[in-house]
Amino acid sequence: MNEIYDVVIIGSGPAGLTAAVYGKRAELKMVVIEKEVASGGQILNTYEVDNYPGLPGINGFDLGMKFRDHAEKLGADFVTDEVLRIEAADGEFTVVGQEKSYVTKSVIIATGALYRKLSVVGEKELTGMGVSYCATCDGAFFRNKVAAVVGGGDVAIEDAIFLSRMCKKRCT
Repeated sequence: MNEIYDVVIIGSGPAGLTAAVYGKRAELKMVVIEKEVASGGQILNTYEVDNYPGLPGINGFDLGMKFRDHAEKLGADFVTDEVLRIEAADGEFTVVGQEKSYVTKSVIIATGALYRKLSVVGEKELTGMGVSYCATCDGAFFRNKVAAVVGGGDVAIEDAIFLSRMCKKRCT
């Protein structure tokens, strides 16, 4: 018979690691399932994070490791596995992974999101070092510089307005 967890957290980005911290502080029996080898999610790809209180100028990898270290110090368990599906029966959930299954009373899905890429030359190499996907997060790095907003809809307009306050020139 499988061990029964109070909670299984799927994902080890900032949301999953925050859930792990709260889960362990509440003395829950839990496990964090991470698909990637390193915890931190998208933040790992960020060259510099300058808007996280108390840690100015930290790089994304170090911030992700600090999040994980905090959860580990509280006793959070981590496994590397890829979740294939979640089955519900008799008031419990079975999180079926490629390596094994995890029976739990509750599941937190913190699998993050992916930005839509342009697939242009240099985008991958410059992501986090000039190419950004969050004007609110990274706009200050472009103060008094030329910035371009690519996209349409509400978010692109909001980003363009935000950047217009600080950038020398904006192209939309």
